[in-house]
Amino acid sequence: MPVDFQNSIREQLLRETQDELLNQILPWWMNHMVDIRRGGFFGRIDGNNKLHKDAPKSVILNTRILWTFSAAGRIFSNSAYLEMASRACQYVKEFFVDSVYGGVYWMLDSQGSPMETKKQIYAQAFAIYALAEYHRLNNEEGAKSLAVELFHCIEKYSYDHVNKGYLEALARDWSTLSDVRLSDKDANEAKSMNTHLHVLEAYTNLYRIWPDALLKDRLEELIEVFLVKIIDQQSLHFKLFFSETWENRSTAISYGHDIEGSWLLTEAAHVLQNPAIEKRTRDIALQMAKITASEGLDIDGGLWNELHTGSVRPENEKHWWPQAEAVVGFVNAWQMGNDPTFLHQANSVWGFIKQYVRDHENGEWFFRLDAENQPVREEDKAGPWKCPYHNGRMCIEIFERLSN
Repeated sequence: MPVDFQNSIREQLLRETQDELLNQILPWWMNHMVDIRRGGFFGRIDGNNKLHKDAPKSVILNTRILWTFSAAGRIFSNSAYLEMASRACQYVKEFFVDSVYGGVYWMLDSQGSPMETKKQIYAQAFAIYALAEYHRLNNEEGAKSLAVELFHCIEKYSYDHVNKGYLEALARDWSTLSDVRLSDKDANEAKSMNTHLHVLEAYTNLYRIWPDALLKDRLEELIEVFLVKIIDQQSLHFKLFFSETWENRSTAISYGHDIEGSWLLTEAAHVLQNPAIEKRTRDIALQMAKITASEGLDIDGGLWNELHTGSVRPENEKHWWPQAEAVVGFVNAWQMGNDPTFLHQANSVWGFIKQYVRDHENGEWFFRLDAENQPVREEDKAGPWKCPYHNGRMCIEIFERLSN
């Protein structure tokens, strides 16, 4: 691919994703999700764009809103984004933080009362990730202190001193929990790739504002856990669920997590500024990106969701978030390896998003598409798992990577 053509794609991606963020994604959330009467944000808008004012309020939704508007405010210096981020931070601190046992609750009712009080480590990680970003926005010490406090909660109660890594979930008082699943779709196992990926992400962002020695050790160890335990040494796909001693308990492949993990691993290594770790993660990330492209990309440019046991091809659906992560992951691979094929793939996925995933009539993105690339309206437009984080972060990452 000629250099001029690469520059043209680069400029188009930068221009269009910035427009998507500033004129589509962020305004949609600002206009539709602010709960003026009860504070914070509404818990759900369904796939038919109907607001459910009395829906429960998820810690994942609220911390992802906090991260997105904090990052946007930091980069674009818009007072409206700062206002949204401050609103989210205040609500998280006032309602989601457990003042008795520490940590954050999983779910509140629409009034802000605790509804599900388990301590999902995934949720603690997202709170750290978001609070660290809020501190990066405005240097608020309270956000930093709470992020550090949550780090110590994870290390005290979830860290596995014998086998390394982190246990999936605990009860409100940090005692053992029988059902540790993140969602009904997940396996009830002691450890998961997904939780470790987002602890890695959270610790990376926390290290940016708090380069603590223990945090550095844990971040280096997490990268090693991924390279040795979580990545399958033959296929180079992530294994998804594990016993406490890292016995593999799954056979499915998640293309979205593979490509997302490829760039999050390189980001963690870069923050540590360790050349040896950076080289190892760069080499594996490039291989993972190539495999994701060869196995997971459809002819229409979209990324399949998962490949399940016994299947000869991926399931016939595409979710919104793997598309967003694919754009970032392929741009990351292009930047590391200087192979223009990756830039072309990133642009192809972005083209798929524009044509099929974006809701041109009502705004934001559809959650999931069926085999004919039609939106599945039984899935939420906004809710516990449908947030401005994946697509918003895609736009932010592209801006930070390509604007220099």
